[in-house]
Amino acid sequence: MNKEQLVESARKMKQNAYVPYSKFPVGVALLLKDGTVTNGVNVENVSLGATNCAERTAIFTAVANGYKKGDFQAIAVAGDTVDFLPPCSICRQVLAEFCLPEMPVYLTNEKKEILELSLKELLPYAFTDLDM
Repeated sequence: MNKEQLVESARKMKQNAYVPYSKFPVGVALLLKDGTVTNGVNVENVSLGATNCAERTAIFTAVANGYKKGDFQAIAVAGDTVDFLPPCSICRQVLAEFCLPEMPVYLTNEKKEILELSLKELLPYAFTDLDM
């Protein structure tokens, strides 16, 4: 699957987002190394702290389906924003837990442009271990 197809999968997922409070749908397509794509959407809650982002929904679903750290090949994030839509900082750290620093991250915007970054570029100072 190429990056355009992965981004299109993320864009299509936006319609499944549960966003009654923010009206800000986000869709994600997570490509696994075996070619499987796991999708995610943001799921809101009236208690906003209980909301789950699309990126974490996709990662947690992949883990629940048996995928492990290192099985992730690329991720695309889609929203209806003027600027490129990056994952929040919590999601960036979760990505760092399961993905290699070189993994491609594709960010999109309402003009359907694609910005490609590595996870390391997106999160240059990630927590990577608990050695003290």
